[in-house]
Amino acid sequence: MSNDTPKSTVLPSRGLTVSLKTARGRTTASQKWLQRQLNDPYVRAAQQQGWRSRAAFKLIELDDRFHLIGKGAKVVDLGAAPGGWAQVAVKRGAAMVVGVDLLPMDSVSGATILQGDFMDDAMPSQLAELLGGKADLILSDMAPNTTGHNATDHLRIMALADLALHFAVEMLAEGGSFVAKVFQGGSERKMLEQMKRHFAVVRHAKPPASRKGSSELYVVATGFRSRAAG
Repeated sequence: MSNDTPKSTVLPSRGLTVSLKTARGRTTASQKWLQRQLNDPYVRAAQQQGWRSRAAFKLIELDDRFHLIGKGAKVVDLGAAPGGWAQVAVKRGAAMVVGVDLLPMDSVSGATILQGDFMDDAMPSQLAELLGGKADLILSDMAPNTTGHNATDHLRIMALADLALHFAVEMLAEGGSFVAKVFQGGSERKMLEQMKRHFAVVRHAKPPASRKGSSELYVVATGFRSRAAG
C-alpha cells in the first residue's frame, strides 16, 4: 500500500448486490467466499478508505462506543497483521503504537512493528523500553485457524484470549484498558471472573462490523487495577 494514511473514516452502508460473472475454476466454497467479499460493504469501505482490512471498522466501532484510544495513549496490538488495528490506533491519536505478530507484515506509518511471539520472556521488557513504561491499552484481535469443530475452535480462541489477558495484567498501567476477541460458548466465564478482579468494568460487545453469522464477541475491560480486587 503506497499511502498508509487512511482517508476520513466513513462507516459503510449496504449497496447493490454484486454477482460473480463466472465460477470457472472455483470450488463452491471459494465461490461463496468471493461472493461474500464482493458484497461486504466493510470490505469495499476498507479498500476505499485505505484500511488494511475490514477489521479496522471493528476497532473504530468499539472505540466510538467505549472511548478506548485516548490522545497520547500508548497502545500494544497483539496479533497485529495485517495492520488495520494499528492504523486505527495511530489515526485516533495514540502517541505510541507497537504491533506484535508472529507473521512478517508491512510497516504501518506512525507505529512500530515487531515480528515475534508476545509470550517470549524478553517481550515485556522490550515493549516497556519502546513505550517508555506501561501501556494504556492492549488490543488482541487474535484468532487461531478454525477447524470447523465449534467446541474445539472455541477452546482454542479462549486459550489465546487468556494468554493475552495474562500479558495485559503484566503490561498495563493503572486505569488502562484491554480488548480481546472471544467466541460465544460458555467457557469464557472463568476468564471473565479473572478480568473482573483486575478491571473496574468488563463488558461484552459485538460491533456492527462483525459478520452476523459469526460467533465472535469482544470483551472490553476498562479501569485496570494492578492489585486484583478481593
